[in-house]
Amino acid sequence: MALADHLRELRNRMLISIAAIVVGIVVAYILWEPIYDFLRAPYCDISHDAKGDCNLYALGIFDQFQIRLRVSFLGGALLSSPVWIFHIGRFLTPAMHRNERRYALAFMSTGLVLFSAGVTLAYLTVARGLEIFLTIGGDNVVPLVSVQSYLSFVTVLMLAFGFAFQFPLVVMFLNMTGALSVTRMRSSRRGVYFGLFALSAILVPTTDPFTFLVMALPMCLLYEVCIVLSRIRERRAKKETSELDALEARMAAELGLVDVSAGL
Repeated sequence: MALADHLRELRNRMLISIAAIVVGIVVAYILWEPIYDFLRAPYCDISHDAKGDCNLYALGIFDQFQIRLRVSFLGGALLSSPVWIFHIGRFLTPAMHRNERRYALAFMSTGLVLFSAGVTLAYLTVARGLEIFLTIGGDNVVPLVSVQSYLSFVTVLMLAFGFAFQFPLVVMFLNMTGALSVTRMRSSRRGVYFGLFALSAILVPTTDPFTFLVMALPMCLLYEVCIVLSRIRERRAKKETSELDALEARMAAELGLVDVSAGL
């Protein structure tokens, strides 16, 4: 394709992706109440008044509108993610070979699964982290939590977990390109574990040890899974290479016999 055709295709796919995101934002804005109840559920599990109600407070005039817009944008991006990820893949795959397309689709699918797993794990651990911070002052301290600070905390935590769980894709990509072998992955375990714990300390918006460990330990486990998968991939690649070398040697020997017979 000519450069103009590439730019035209990029424009069309961007317009479709933006339209999908806008539709997702509108849907998330309309469905604000169930989304809000879903995000508020961890807070309600640990905090409620004498009547059994759990209330978050708007401290400013525009707080409710701003947080609703923010959550709608985030929800719209998530709801439309299959559309814009599909169009990103469709724009990139024509420039790839057949096996590269297969790997690209596998990476995108795995990335979505890992992101969803990270977001789910973060949501399940929100209540425990909040319980530590909202009760650390004792029974005589009553926390007054604003809706803006709470929803910002929850969304940042879920995004942090979701992006942190993309770490295995980076490891597998480096292994497939030959930049990181299984032997080096094994020998670098301690350094990698230290880096993962340090990364978790940076990404987690809280300082409680529970949430910190919930992010770091699964990432260490995913690193071990990467070692196993990389070892299987390398063994398969070596086997295919050895079979190809044997086939080439046999063909070379047969061609050599043909040449000798022709000479005689």
